[in-house]
Amino acid sequence: MSDPCGAGFSPPGLPEHADVAHLLAALPRRISDIPALGAVRAPHDEALREEERAWTFADLEDATVAVARQLTAAGVRPGDRVLVVSENCAAMVALLFGIARVHAWSVLVNARLSPREIDAICDHCEPRRIVYLTHASAAARLHAGRHDAGESLTIPSMADVQMGPLAADCMPETVADDPATQVAVLLYTTGTTGSPKGVMLTHRNLLFIAKVSSTLRCLGPGDRVYGVLPISHVYGLASVCLGTLFAGACLQLEARYSPQAMARALAKSGITVAQGVPAMYVKLLDHLRATGQPVVAPGLRFIYAGGSPLDPALKTEVEQQFGLTLHNGYGLTEASPTVTQTRLETPRTDCSVGIVLPGVEIRIVDAKGNDLPAGASGELWVRGPNVMRGYFKNAELTAQTIDADGWLNTGDMARQEADGALFIVGRTKELIIRSGFNVYPAEVEGVLNAHPDVTHSAVVGRPVAGNEEVVAFVELIPGGATSIDELARFAAQHLAPYKRPAEIVILPLLPVSATGKILKHQLRTQALARGATSTPVAEHR
Repeated sequence: MSDPCGAGFSPPGLPEHADVAHLLAALPRRISDIPALGAVRAPHDEALREEERAWTFADLEDATVAVARQLTAAGVRPGDRVLVVSENCAAMVALLFGIARVHAWSVLVNARLSPREIDAICDHCEPRRIVYLTHASAAARLHAGRHDAGESLTIPSMADVQMGPLAADCMPETVADDPATQVAVLLYTTGTTGSPKGVMLTHRNLLFIAKVSSTLRCLGPGDRVYGVLPISHVYGLASVCLGTLFAGACLQLEARYSPQAMARALAKSGITVAQGVPAMYVKLLDHLRATGQPVVAPGLRFIYAGGSPLDPALKTEVEQQFGLTLHNGYGLTEASPTVTQTRLETPRTDCSVGIVLPGVEIRIVDAKGNDLPAGASGELWVRGPNVMRGYFKNAELTAQTIDADGWLNTGDMARQEADGALFIVGRTKELIIRSGFNVYPAEVEGVLNAHPDVTHSAVVGRPVAGNEEVVAFVELIPGGATSIDELARFAAQHLAPYKRPAEIVILPLLPVSATGKILKHQLRTQALARGATSTPVAEHR
């Protein structure tokens, strides 16, 4: 496999074990400084591209200043929340920076959420203004119509967007001068419970990840990054959007993912870096197989998967087709999001999520909070400049999640090998205890995903009398014709009896979020509903 940044590459300025105080001190104070710095450094370089249109860093800075001026005129004050309902577009990026410039909070919401979900977020965060990017999203137009949006906000060279009425009773939050305390973005996440939580991410949280992630990817002004991950999701926001622009590279925006569009962009748009969730690569390879086309990506030097577990079979196939290492990482919204990442200079053949970012610490502990030795599986705790300020309006949950010493309990189960490589084995709440034995869904999913007819799978636990059983939901490749019985036989060849699914359900499509993350809480509900009427799969020994 080729060296993506030239022989002897070593990421500059990020000593693995050094004090990162100097790095933090050198960061800008607000995320809105990013376009200003770009405009000074290289005003005529492309910052954003959307279809055939491009905006330079000077254009982006002009748009940021104009947005800030108009928001102030529209009654937005420091400490207010501004809800942005959109899909990826240049205007969304300008709004993100313009809101930060007036010291307000961006509440970024994917327009593809349901009315119920968006209304619940509105009720919780109480925004001063709601902005709908109707020019870029039919879904945003529907939400704007529901809320009687009428006023307009003009973003120079980009778009006229609609605003909802001013919320006169909105109370602003206190504004802090310290970038480690001042909130930049409020993101809502459902986690594994289905209940939304508002994660407060500070300017320092986001700038730290933007700096570190862009350095580890060796990003620079010559790069063009494929920006299809939603900016309303922390992965698309911090690593892809902010990291790209902070490094002076160009972000090529896509409103929605399609394998056809990704194949076209890789072949014709000079994309050098592609980041996505594993499901994106699954769909791309399915599309290329169906059309008989090879991967064509003449400029590509770096590919990365994150956001959900990476299957070994998928990693192998992607690397064979692309001729590049598929890098991997781990994170969560509460950590802005990145905690670990594989390194360009030390590619891995396994599905480790890499080593800890410089400046970030981890612990792996047992149920009593005691540290475990290398190689043992336990609960993963994280501490560092990337850890969120807390959950908005929920001090109790914040205290349950972050202890007095700043350690964030991720709720994920992991093990760390002697060489520092981290492996995620499941979520604490997803752990299935079958007849006294621990079953990690990721292991069962890895086996099912290795079947040639399976695109991907999701495994959940279902309570039965005095026990738990394993339920597997499976999505087949286009044209896949395998049966439930065949999948059960396949699982029996590779899994101990207590790990084998008691029920296998083949679905046309697994339910996923806008980022391609499988919505396991929906499948868990479905498994419970099926429990009273399901017929267990036959045992295959």
